[in-house]
Amino acid sequence: MNDKTPIDFWFDFSSPYGYLLSEKIDAVAAKYGRKVKWHPVLLGVIFQATGSRPPADGVSSKGTYMLHDFHRSARHMGIAYNPPSRFPLPTQNAARAYYWLHGQDCALARQFAHAVYRGFFVDDLDVSSPAVILEIASKLGVDRALKEVPLGGSTLETALQSPEIKARLKEQCETALKAGVFGSPHVIIDGEAFFGADRLPQIEHWLETGGF
Repeated sequence: MNDKTPIDFWFDFSSPYGYLLSEKIDAVAAKYGRKVKWHPVLLGVIFQATGSRPPADGVSSKGTYMLHDFHRSARHMGIAYNPPSRFPLPTQNAARAYYWLHGQDCALARQFAHAVYRGFFVDDLDVSSPAVILEIASKLGVDRALKEVPLGGSTLETALQSPEIKARLKEQCETALKAGVFGSPHVIIDGEAFFGADRLPQIEHWLETGGF
């Protein structure tokens, strides 16, 4: 029986580094007998609360560097990456859909999260669009007419605008802020925080050694 504390993975679906880490974090965690809890949040809410600004503005020297680094990091990690033509995008619909699915089927919610990330950073889909989110879910076999009515309504389409699911996402953003999350991706292992996809080697070393 695995009694090790799950790893918390906080991310925004519009985060390139979040996408890169999402492709690796589960396998690394499983290697050391850990599970991962995925928590999509909204960086706009995080930045407003912390007084931060998006780093990759595409205008400043730092922004130009980071746009280049997205490509380099993807190549280094062996992950497909096609810069989206619309960036960044609001991701509340994707995050709401994730939590609606998670309330019913954790594995399906994880598949959906991967599909959204790949849809945005590989296939250049407009993941801010409710129609695109519904299409991604539909391709995964999500049934919009369930026998049991889940939190937020009986269909994903209605859940995207339901007060219950909106409140769930707001609660997750508030929890993230209380946990010290200030960006994406943000990983917390037994109280130890790691920020950025480039911290993956440190994350693995921490899991291997039990801390350093």
